[in-house]
Amino acid sequence: MADSKIVTAALLIIGNEILSGRTKDANLPFIAEGLGTMGIRLSEVRVVPDVAEEIIGAVNVLREKYDYLFTTGGIGPTHDDITAECVAAALDLPLVQNVEARRRLEERWASTGIEINEARLRMANTPEGATLIDNPVSAAPGFQIENVFVMAGVPKIMQAMFGSLRERLVGGAPLLSESVVCNLPEGQLATGLAALQERYPDVDIGSYPSYAHSGFRVAVVLRHTDADLLEAAAAAVMVLIDELGGEVEPQEP
Repeated sequence: MADSKIVTAALLIIGNEILSGRTKDANLPFIAEGLGTMGIRLSEVRVVPDVAEEIIGAVNVLREKYDYLFTTGGIGPTHDDITAECVAAALDLPLVQNVEARRRLEERWASTGIEINEARLRMANTPEGATLIDNPVSAAPGFQIENVFVMAGVPKIMQAMFGSLRERLVGGAPLLSESVVCNLPEGQLATGLAALQERYPDVDIGSYPSYAHSGFRVAVVLRHTDADLLEAAAAAVMVLIDELGGEVEPQEP
């Protein structure tokens, strides 16, 4: 059963290829949605290059600030895959060759005829005391050390790793949401929404404009863990829209 407290997480995306635009990150929405179903709020995301001081600094800030820190990228066999050593440095731990990680890799390589070399064996390195994260796709594991979860950047592998973590993560109250869509422009709603935010300070109220063939429309999205409070705030938004002469679009079932 989920705890009633708010549980938070951060995601650190590591890799020059993300910052250059060469690779489009697909892991953020998957992780955010997955954490949300467990009652864990993804509260901050950073993207850093393959630079040791940048990774170490970000790891230390984020692991202290949030309940969980997830990282993606930088755990392969090449020279720029430095996440494991940076996490070890951030936690002031030695980087060691994990015996179980090496066993898993050698078992996979023996079955596929892949040559064992020093570069590939780098994927067995973890901070001392780390717990492995299973990788059923390609065997090379991720790892957990304290509240830091280090995963691959390749989406298929990351998703398999993330799926194996559910039993390790303790969530809080699930974040619920309500959407109210109307035909008013955002500028007309702004003052009233600000007043409603003061009236319901614990409810996250955001407005998201778009343009459809019929004209401007705004989706007002409300988020909170308390269903009754959320319903009351959403009702107040609908009253505001009506008072301003707007119409609320019916919600799809």
